[in-house]
Amino acid sequence: MNKLMIVLMLIAGMKETQAQNKFFTKNGKIYFNATSPSSPEKIEASNEKAFAKLDAASGEIEFAVLMKGFIFEKDLMQEHFNENYIESDKFPKALFKGNVSNISTVNMTKDGIYPVKVKGTMTLHGITKDITADGSLTVKDGKITAGTSNFKLILKDFGIEIPSLVKEKVAEQADIKVDVQYELYKAS
Repeated sequence: MNKLMIVLMLIAGMKETQAQNKFFTKNGKIYFNATSPSSPEKIEASNEKAFAKLDAASGEIEFAVLMKGFIFEKDLMQEHFNENYIESDKFPKALFKGNVSNISTVNMTKDGIYPVKVKGTMTLHGITKDITADGSLTVKDGKITAGTSNFKLILKDFGIEIPSLVKEKVAEQADIKVDVQYELYKAS
């Protein structure tokens, strides 16, 4: 009976150790700006309900965001975004899966902000493309507490066409900013 208890305790300890390397959020923030320099109005939106997870041991990282969760300043822009450009009913979410290629440079025992390189695939509007981006991870008290990144997406690479009527307002590439506050995953 004692051997069984020892094995169970070891398994529970392994699960807890593995969980200490996993971080997530359901409230990640993703901003995009596709304002053309000649536009009289801003073409930008934010989504504060992105799901993100990070395995600090392996560097695996994943983001998922519902497209209808992007909020614009003007309701009409939001409607056009969802119906005409992104086609949110047909393509309801964007997904990024990849790795922090230099995760070994993040020192989990020393508080600080660590520059990282992220490589993976982005699926948006039904099209998957390779993406590479620079970012940072913040370590505090032995945990990754935040992650940020800025990068650009060329809209036509994802089959998003800008009608000639609004080409002067909407840029051909969108500036994307990711800002997440991670929580430590707790095994149940």
